[in-house]
Amino acid sequence: MTEHGGRGVPVVCIDGPSGSGKGTLARRVAEALGYHLLDSGALYRLTALAATRRSVDLDDEAAVAEVAATMQPRFDPTADGCTWLDGDDVTREIRAETVGMDASLVAALPAVREALLALQRGFRQPPGLVADGRDMGSVVFPDAPLKIFLTASAEERARRRHKQLMDKGIGANLPALLKDIEARDEQDAQRAASPMKPADDAIVIDSTSLAIEEVTQQVLTRARDCLQAE
Repeated sequence: MTEHGGRGVPVVCIDGPSGSGKGTLARRVAEALGYHLLDSGALYRLTALAATRRSVDLDDEAAVAEVAATMQPRFDPTADGCTWLDGDDVTREIRAETVGMDASLVAALPAVREALLALQRGFRQPPGLVADGRDMGSVVFPDAPLKIFLTASAEERARRRHKQLMDKGIGANLPALLKDIEARDEQDAQRAASPMKPADDAIVIDSTSLAIEEVTQQVLTRARDCLQAE
C-alpha cells in the first residue's frame, strides 16, 4: 500500500453521514483485520473532556490546542466499543450533554482542528488502521488505498437512530429525528470546510437495504484484496 509520512501502513477509510452505520462497520472491520481504530467523531468530545480535567479554559485556544495535541485517546475495536482517554475508560462520560456542549465550543477553534489533524494522522501505526469519520479519505488520509463512503436513505438512518435510542430506553420521536438528519445532511454538504462528500476514488456503498454483516463482508473482501496486491 502507499505510504504516508514515510510509512507504508495500510489505512481503510470509512466515511459517511450520521446514522449510516459507519461506526459499527469500522469496529467490525478493525477487529477482523487486527487493525487500530480511529473514531474521529469522538475527538472533539475527548478534547473538551481532557481540557476540563486539566482545568483549561475552553476560550483559551492555544491551551486547548495543546490539550488536543498531547491527550492520548484510544478506541476499542471490539463489540464493546470502549473509548479511552489517558488510560481511563470514558465511554459513558464523553456522551454527557455538558461534554457535547463543550465539544461544540472547541470544534470552532482553528488551532484545535489543526492539532487534531496531526493527532489523527498519528493513529497510522502498524499493522494498520481503520479510520471512521466524515473526511478521512478526502482530507486526513488522502493516499489511503481503500476508501469507503457508506450511506443510506435519510428515512432508514432515522429509523436506525430511533431503534438505537429506544433500545437504550431513551424516548425518541421518529419524524423529529428524520427532520434533524435531513437538516444535518444539508449543513454538512454545504459547509465551506471539508464538505460531506465521497473522495474522488471512494467506493460508495448504500446500506439502506443491507444488513451490517453484508456490508462488513464487502469491505473485508476489498480490504484483503488490497493487502494481497501489495
